[in-house]
Amino acid sequence: MTQAWRRFLEIYEPLRPALYRFCRYLSRSPWDAEDLVQDTLARAFATLGALAEPPRDPRAWLFRVASNLWIDHVRRRGERPTDATPAAEANPAATATGAPDRGTREAAGTLLVQLSPQERAAVVLKDAFDLGLDEIAQILSTSVGAVKAALHRGRGKLTEPDPDVPRTPAPGALDEFCAAFNARDLDRLTALLLDHATVEVVGASTFYGAISARGTVLTGMLFGSRRMAAPADGGRGDGMDPRFAQGVLPEPPRFELRFHRGEPLLLSWYAHHDGEFVRAISLVELSSDGDRVARLRNYFYTPEIIVELCGELALPCRINGTFRARGDA
Repeated sequence: MTQAWRRFLEIYEPLRPALYRFCRYLSRSPWDAEDLVQDTLARAFATLGALAEPPRDPRAWLFRVASNLWIDHVRRRGERPTDATPAAEANPAATATGAPDRGTREAAGTLLVQLSPQERAAVVLKDAFDLGLDEIAQILSTSVGAVKAALHRGRGKLTEPDPDVPRTPAPGALDEFCAAFNARDLDRLTALLLDHATVEVVGASTFYGAISARGTVLTGMLFGSRRMAAPADGGRGDGMDPRFAQGVLPEPPRFELRFHRGEPLLLSWYAHHDGEFVRAISLVELSSDGDRVARLRNYFYTPEIIVELCGELALPCRINGTFRARGDA
């Protein structure tokens, strides 16, 4: 299994930025896009073992896996995209070198709010990735004629983006959580979690319950910078490539509450020899009464999320690569 996983990473991990960009256009938010990326890679790894021969075009095959997962998800829930998250570019040149900034996306009038899943995927693959009709038909498991029809319908439904989402006041529990983190008060942080809370380092590990999270994720979030800064280890013991830890100081990071499109985020600022940089972003879901944390998702091993959101917030950032279990790096 270790050898198979290593071979998978060698071929497919370099395609992760393109996969994230594709998922980002399909999905409603960077968080949904990252979930789709994780699901796609997991499905791809599990499926490869059953294939008679490896895919001839790994990127196109990943796009096919992602498309199928996303279309199935949307159809199961009976959803239609309805929010102001960009899905495809009206100008393919704007995306030729990578994910565009928010201003470029929205200035192009890129929201595809009324498209069916197949229409949206077809427009994204053609206008954002400039794939041929035959390639798109293969990815979407349909005919060239159906792709042409989907493109015609989809492009006819392009609308202007909605105004920015208004900011709502952050619940007091988020301020409390920030204050406890910045005071390095592990007891208080633990007390602010529900007993059955879910705490996740996205793409790496998930823990259930406040006590379990205390000794792993919370401790790592508070004091992991010491391990990252250790020259003999450089972070390898926790699945981090040593090159990403260069310049990190052993000082504990600090939390800052910021808003992105009206949604509160907790940013983790890490001290470096050349200044402070955001290295992680956390999403917090509160209990029904708003007093404690029901779910915490820490986006540390998600470089595309960090770069996209910090770019939109005009904040300096450093990435940590993606998670690799011990022995697989």
